Amino acid sequence: MSFYFEIIKAQGRARAGILHTPHGPIPTPVFAPVGTQATVKAVPPRDLLQIDASLILANTYHLHLRPGDELVREMGGLHTFMAWPRPILTDSGGFQVFSLAEINKIDDDGVTFRSHIDGSKQRLTPERSMAIQENLGADIIMAFDECATPTDRAVLERSVERTHQWAVRCREAHPDDSQQALFGIVQGGVFEDLRLQSAAFLQTLDFPGYAIGGLAVGETKADMYATLDFTIPALPEDKPRYLMGVGEPDDLVQGIYRGVDVFDCVIPTRLARHGAALTRQGRVNMKRLAYATDKLPVEPGCTCYCCSHFSRAYIRHLLKAEEILAAYLLSVHNIHFLTQHVRAMRDAIIEGTFSAYMNTFLEQYLQKA
Repeated sequence: MSFYFEIIKAQGRARAGILHTPHGPIPTPVFAPVGTQATVKAVPPRDLLQIDASLILANTYHLHLRPGDELVREMGGLHTFMAWPRPILTDSGGFQVFSLAEINKIDDDGVTFRSHIDGSKQRLTPERSMAIQENLGADIIMAFDECATPTDRAVLERSVERTHQWAVRCREAHPDDSQQALFGIVQGGVFEDLRLQSAAFLQTLDFPGYAIGGLAVGETKADMYATLDFTIPALPEDKPRYLMGVGEPDDLVQGIYRGVDVFDCVIPTRLARHGAALTRQGRVNMKRLAYATDKLPVEPGCTCYCCSHFSRAYIRHLLKAEEILAAYLLSVHNIHFLTQHVRAMRDAIIEGTFSAYMNTFLEQYLQKA
């Protein structure tokens, strides 16, 4: 089989494993930088390889609209098109439908929406999502789902039912996981009964992995953690678990503690474009006047390209001068930080010291810089 998941070591619910794919192994837990439009913003694949990122995410909705999924297929698929040799995950477009609520119309068959690029009328169905993702050629693809407000029970009941109907249609359209592994997406907001219902139903379709969707979209951190507490035990032990759209350093710790294997988020590059750096002491605004003559790196002890070569004073200068190099350097640092953070937790699980790492990190990080 091209795809299989093995667990190397567990400590409590936290586990270290390997997800094997046609484009190489993914050591888990793993954080995947987001490359929405076939690019991790400001960071070339060369640097991602140097950082040792083992998985990146690309976006079905955006790539379908531009440059077009058929063009990507003609260019050899995403791996060739963007010169990325390692595994790729594509989302289904469901979250974009949720976030573009003002310009879409959802029905039981699919979604009609207006392109944010040119206003053209578009239609996305479970079958169309599968066809687009097959054209893109990612290693891991996602079932088309409806992502609803996590605290509105009436809306969630309908969206869970629709997500299940669409999951069946996705499975029928994509029954073979040998080249692309199709993950189902558990929905249900913050409601335990809906999450358990969703997890149970999706397992009848025997997906090779399961994602937890509809979190980090407005609920509190406490609600997200509580939802993970009752959702994850309802998922198969022998399948990878993917928490969608989560990447805050403390959330990664809490997610891994509860048994999550895969994460993705735009946070490292988005923060970089706004002049913020992730550090073990919390999020740092690099535009602060205090850094104007500071010769230290962004984070002392960090081995990324940014911290190995440049001072806080230089980074601040670039930001104040609105030089695009600032976004590049801080993106490299932030992605490196999250990648190393998750890798350290994987090592700690294998060594049996995860609890100590978790407690030490959270105590230091939550004090803030």
